[in-house]
Formats: sequence, C-alpha cells, structure tokens
Amino acid sequence: MSLRDAYEPGVPCWVATLQPDVEAAGKFYAGLFGWELVGSDADPAGQRDSLVGRLRGRDIAGIVPLPPMMDPAPAPEWTTYVRVDDVRETAQTVRSAGGRVILEHFDAAPAGRLGVMADPAGAVFGVWEPQARQGAQTVNEPGAWAMSALDTADPEGAAAFYAAVFGWTTETFVMGDLEATMFRLPGYVGGEPEQPVSREVVATMTSQPSGQGDAPAQWRVDFWVSDVDAAAATAAELGGTVVMEPFDMPIGRSAVLADPAGAAFSVTSIHAPA
Repeated sequence: MSLRDAYEPGVPCWVATLQPDVEAAGKFYAGLFGWELVGSDADPAGQRDSLVGRLRGRDIAGIVPLPPMMDPAPAPEWTTYVRVDDVRETAQTVRSAGGRVILEHFDAAPAGRLGVMADPAGAVFGVWEPQARQGAQTVNEPGAWAMSALDTADPEGAAAFYAAVFGWTTETFVMGDLEATMFRLPGYVGGEPEQPVSREVVATMTSQPSGQGDAPAQWRVDFWVSDVDAAAATAAELGGTVVMEPFDMPIGRSAVLADPAGAAFSVTSIHAPA
C-alpha cells in the first residue's frame, strides 16, 4: 500500500474513465473494487455529473461523463493524467515534440485544471495542474490503481517524445518472454541535494508484437486485486467483459477486462516476495 498526498511534476497522478452513464459505471466499479462513490468536487454543488471512487475515504480514481465539447466524442476509455505545473505550457511542448493537443485546457475548479493530449503515434493521455485535488491518494493495493503502461509500435519515438514533454528516461528489461521498458523520472527522492540521484518508475512501455503494428498506440491502466480469477468472474457477473482470460506472469497473475460500456483495463495480483 502507498499513501500519496502530492506528486512531483512529471509523475502520473490520476486515472479517470470517460463514460456514457456515470452512475451505471459507478455501480460496476464499486461492485468490482469495493469503491465508495462520492460526487467530484469539480461538480457544481448538489450535482453528481462526475464521481470519485474511494477506499477508506481516500481518492482512487474518477468516473466522468463523455465530454460534449469534443467532436467526435471519444469512446469510453481509461485515461492516465500526468502532474504538470502549467497545462498551457505543456500543450505547447506537446505540439513542439510532434504530439497533438485534443483539449488544451479545462478548468475543473476547485480541483484543478486538465488537458488532453496525444503522442505522435496517437496514444491519448491527460495532464493535470492541481489545486484542491492532487491525485490518487492510495495506490498499489487491492482495488487501487497500480501502474499505467503504453503499448506502441514506435518505442524509440515514444521515448523521445515523453523525454521532451516530461523529462522521462527509459530502461529496457526482460520479463519472461516479453521485452518492456520502464519510464523513469530522474530526480531526488528525499535527502540532501548532494546525495546520489534516485529515479522514480512512473510507467512502463511495451512494443506491440510483430504483425500488430497497425494497432493504435494506447495507454492502459492496471489495478491491483487480491484474486485475478475472482475479479474476472465478478466483472462478467456485473455486465463487463473478460477481454483476456487470467494468465500467469513472472511477477504474478493478470487479466484484461472491460466495463459494460467497453472501457478496457487490466487487473493484476503480485506474488508475495519469497
């Protein structure tokens, strides 16, 4: 379990799903992850246009309606938001680095300000300039968001883009038969400035398998659960879809699911250390 009260610029800080029916999506995720649902503090008083899922009173993720200002309207999906100091400046950097700005800025006072961008391969992500809401307050425990991952056919281009926008570096590793890349944010984590630099892992990147080069690049979100098989069964009972049946990995067990509206996500349980 990890409790977070703030995030450094360049660190993914929040995930939210766009939904055609916020209340129905809330019931699905509450049933699957045990979330308590509350209205977002970005909504006008007395309205519940958006929901925040919580565990033990701490913010986990957002459920928001499909935005009417975007044409064409996006499909239901999960979006990862990266903490930034200035949404407008980040939009300029995204354009300069070859990306696309979908929504330059949107004031969600008093929570903060957001923007929606896409990298040169088309993978969509959000940026978050916090005010009252810093981001997810609990991560890396059952029912909570644990990691975001980029699937792309152009890992070299993605590495260059995210380095330019967020300052991320990359480190490739092998996990079973899969070669993946860790995005890291260089910087000090505690201690005095003269101490050695440590690096925070902020996301992972996986190259799309051969023959899937035409598949759209995308950011995926992963939630930890205690029992992947039980979570897959529960998702199906709640009207969701098991996109990829539970499978074993070197670090644990995972499955790819989709909610009733079609927004995909993965669930993972991690092996306890020996």
